[in-house]
Amino acid sequence: MLVKSYAAAVFGVDARRIDIEIHTGGNVAPNKQFYNLVGLPDNAVREGFQRIDAAIKNIGYRTLRVKTIVNLAPADLRKEGASYDLPIAIAYLAATGQIPNEGLDQYMMMGELSLDGGLRPIRGALPIAILARRDKFKGLIVPKQNAREAAIVSELDVYGVSNIREAVDFLSGEVKLEPVFVDTREEFFYNQEKLAVDFSDVKGQENIKRSLEIAAAGGHNAILIGPPGAGKTMLARRIPTILPPLTLHEALETTKIHSVAGKLAPEASLVYSRPFRSPHHTISDVAMVGGGSNPMPGEISLAHHGVLFLDELPEFKRSVMEVLRQPMEERKVTISRAKITVNYPAGFMLIASMNPCPCGFYNHPDKECVCAPGVVKKYLNKVSGPLLDRIDLHVEVTPVSYNELADNERKSESSSTIVQRVIKAREIQAKRFESYKNIYCNAQMPSRMVREVCRVNKPGIILVRKAMEKLQLSARAYDRILKVARTSADLAGSEDIKIEHLAEAIHFRSLDRENWAG
Repeated sequence: MLVKSYAAAVFGVDARRIDIEIHTGGNVAPNKQFYNLVGLPDNAVREGFQRIDAAIKNIGYRTLRVKTIVNLAPADLRKEGASYDLPIAIAYLAATGQIPNEGLDQYMMMGELSLDGGLRPIRGALPIAILARRDKFKGLIVPKQNAREAAIVSELDVYGVSNIREAVDFLSGEVKLEPVFVDTREEFFYNQEKLAVDFSDVKGQENIKRSLEIAAAGGHNAILIGPPGAGKTMLARRIPTILPPLTLHEALETTKIHSVAGKLAPEASLVYSRPFRSPHHTISDVAMVGGGSNPMPGEISLAHHGVLFLDELPEFKRSVMEVLRQPMEERKVTISRAKITVNYPAGFMLIASMNPCPCGFYNHPDKECVCAPGVVKKYLNKVSGPLLDRIDLHVEVTPVSYNELADNERKSESSSTIVQRVIKAREIQAKRFESYKNIYCNAQMPSRMVREVCRVNKPGIILVRKAMEKLQLSARAYDRILKVARTSADLAGSEDIKIEHLAEAIHFRSLDRENWAG
């Protein structure tokens, strides 16, 4: 008897349909294997029948010793992972006549079986649900832990089951399950307001807050340079609170990546706030950009539509820093292996921090640097010029004085106040770039566009020329100054770039000064 059930394989952030065909019939010689699995399965799929055998017996059904061939089609596509257990088990029970096979073609199923018949959660439930809707399946059956995640896809009935018995009884018509319902828009907008940190917690540091507001408004990358304890990490962790809220489309795209990586919390549905990823400096190249035999998203993709924070940047391996360069420009990463090539989005905002020298006290107002001559320059040179070329704002962070820390009367601006200015600036940029493809904010402008959009009057040109000569700014600083000045003007609601906007942009180019490190 031939029976089909339907599953899916996840590649990148998309899913492809897998047809599971099971044919049973014919006698098997003694001491011969009766179960054959074909269709490029990996070891986890091959071992699945041991789990299926135990699960079927533990819910009261039998494993019949008849010749059984299982084909996972298309046969030239490699199948990986244990999430094919459920559809294979259901199709096997139907092929051996233990349950009816009517209606199996209306449902897509995924789930890893435990030996007692329970279901374990899977990765990639959201892209699988999107595929099920696209292929016009009536419903999707997944482990209960993944049901809310899959249920954000409209026009598809999603059923969460905790064991194979529930799935069998539902498909046999013995019990009726209610599809999981998630009001995506209501949940999305309700949860967006919940913030764990706020800029109002930060005492002093007004100049640094301003630089981060500019970075958020223009999508600029930034590096914070300052001694230990100056507040670099605390400030960086609050940047997502002043970025414009995720749109529903951005939330869905971000959720797909986290779903594929298995990073969603149990019974979660959407990623509501912008990601903030802070990998340790011992991270490998593959963990940063993604990869593996079955390519998985790395930190730069998990930070998509959010912030990638690299604390103590010079301590990262040189190779890890260099692999960031192309994704920062293209906003995506392509991972190629012998048998597969996948693309992951990587539209992140890079925020880095570093001490100014190994001892941490170069340029400190009170403490003396004890580093030997030339050490400061050598430490800074750990970060390559091409990487610094992609960072628009270089911000010096100074320690907060005791008087500022002890001042409880003065209230700092909250994130909700700052983000309103950021949103208005982003709206100006959205209108400016509406006729350009893949350009949404000032930081993404190519050099040729900078000359068109960031026009400067004669006094401004004189100021920039003098600044470059007096401060010995490098040539690569020119475009960055114009971009940041354009964002500063947008925050002020000004159509023209004025001298004060240029002066502010010049102030945030510390590392381009030839004499900065002595």
